[in-house]
Amino acid sequence: METFKIKGEYIQLNQLLKALGWCENGADANLAIEQRQVKVNGETELRKRNKIVPGSRVEFRNQTITIE
Repeated sequence: METFKIKGEYIQLNQLLKALGWCENGADANLAIEQRQVKVNGETELRKRNKIVPGSRVEFRNQTITIE
């Protein structure tokens, strides 16, 4: 499983999807979240600006990453 290190206390979910290159832009990231394609810590996440903190696990299209 890969890891992704954030600089602050958290990163918003839609920004994370863009930073990882999993989505091309914010609109694509928001659409993926709305379409229930993203899981955070094993649960489907619908909040686009959900604060993702170190220790969180994010899944999208058969990819998984842990936040540091």
